Amino acid sequence: MAVVAPTSIILGVGSAIYLEEYAKKNRMTSFIRTNISNLAGVPSVVFGLLGLTIFVRALSLGNSVLAAGFTMSLLILPVIIVAAQEAIRAVPNELRDASLGMGATKWQTIVRIILPAAIPGILTGSILALSRAIGETAPLIVIGVPVIIQFLPAGVMDTFTALPMQIYDWSSRPQQEFQAVAAAGIIVLMAVLLTMNSIAALIRNKFQKRY
Repeated sequence: MAVVAPTSIILGVGSAIYLEEYAKKNRMTSFIRTNISNLAGVPSVVFGLLGLTIFVRALSLGNSVLAAGFTMSLLILPVIIVAAQEAIRAVPNELRDASLGMGATKWQTIVRIILPAAIPGILTGSILALSRAIGETAPLIVIGVPVIIQFLPAGVMDTFTALPMQIYDWSSRPQQEFQAVAAAGIIVLMAVLLTMNSIAALIRNKFQKRY
């Protein structure tokens, strides 16, 4: 998630800003917007195959943390772009016009006016997308991430395993001890999700009060 979150949020919000604020309104941009929306509904295993082709084989990253992070970023990128576009589009035009009328440049208007006003919507979409990435296993299986490893990864190029894959493996074992460990893993996963949502809610409330 340390690879997925910055990669997907930076690329997603940047793409949304370009499409909404800089790109010309023509057939090409309409085609791109439509296809981004369609990609949000593509099964996750397809993104796993894309990650296997590009990151694992073409770029020779193997089944590393970096390859898996980039693959998961591809999976949630369309969701973040669509959410960020809707949030930016919802900012009243009066705020843009007032900023430009006071002498601010387009970039200053985006950074100081539009993005702070759009942060609640952007955060909501980003948290939903990251929550999906946390629980996904199909892309990781496709790129060859092992279910169990007996060591801790020391860097982004090391092999690793993910908590949902571990939970699946533990819950399928007949021994009672593994059932208890699987339940503990589920609690940890839920705690991470609740923490992420709580942080997003605090930031969202802060900016909603401001604007």
